[in-house]
Amino acid sequence: MAIRKKDVVLMATVSSFENLSHPTRSELRQFAELFMPLFQASSEEARRQAVAALSQCENIPAAVALFIGNQPIEVAAPFLASSKAINDDTLITIARTHGASHVRAIVSRDALSPKVIDALVALRQAEPRPAAAADSAEPQAMPLSSLPAKPEVDPQEVQRLENEEALRERIRGLAGHLGRNDQDRLGLRSLSDIQEALLVRFARSREAAHFATALADSLSASRWLAERIMLDLSGQQLATTLTSLGMGFLDSVFVLEKLYPHLAEVRENVSRAFLVLDALDPEECHARVEAWRRADRYTYNPQAPAPAQPAPATQAPAPAYRFIRQAPMRDLNSVRRAR
Repeated sequence: MAIRKKDVVLMATVSSFENLSHPTRSELRQFAELFMPLFQASSEEARRQAVAALSQCENIPAAVALFIGNQPIEVAAPFLASSKAINDDTLITIARTHGASHVRAIVSRDALSPKVIDALVALRQAEPRPAAAADSAEPQAMPLSSLPAKPEVDPQEVQRLENEEALRERIRGLAGHLGRNDQDRLGLRSLSDIQEALLVRFARSREAAHFATALADSLSASRWLAERIMLDLSGQQLATTLTSLGMGFLDSVFVLEKLYPHLAEVRENVSRAFLVLDALDPEECHARVEAWRRADRYTYNPQAPAPAQPAPATQAPAPAYRFIRQAPMRDLNSVRRAR
């Protein structure tokens, strides 16, 4: 019953604040002091209703915005996705202190400033690589005393097991071309959740420059390569790249239709983008994209240091020769004739 009363007080406080078209500093401070303790004492349903209502307000205290953004994603999602009262610094702080679900909610906003986009890309680059984490994990040594005694093995049983395993491997090899698990991305360059969300977002708003930046980051390549891929108006190169990076099929169709409107034309109940992607072989896409990346590294390497030029001060000083003024050759010939 007490929680129910606090729910009513919380919603009344939020409603009264919503009615303030231009709250003063004093009113903002008073609302922040009242809202946070009431929010913490209220039920889950009341919290969600309060956050949904505040996400439509254009002016709320910065402390309240940060407080709501730090709530679990089930509560904070509508606020992070639609609130106009949350500033860039607060968005960046929330993205850095929470997981991928909070970042996805931020990426789904209608407008993101270049500052926030750069921070999200830098955040993705700072994520530890799974392979590095696996290498750093050392296997725990088992004490020798706990090792079981080696049982006696029948040689015939060993031979039978080896034959069965060899037969399984042969069957796998023969059937490998019949079915392939495209979800197995082990050892392949893959998009992170943040990268995929950014690519879809920039394609939706047709921001080609931002899309090229995000694509170059996903490929770990130069922007020149990303722009060259996008300049293929058939969409074939971008389709090959998205397939190689493991973007979801429907998301890839959406991206191609937005960036190349002619691929949105429907044929046989599906779009041309669908047909382009459906005709691609993932293994061939991996090989082609890796070849592009290798060529890009050879031709464009902004990290390569320029050859060092020796400083003038470090050059060895020229030897101080004594030059003796000699007479011109014409004068020497005159002297010889006189002799």
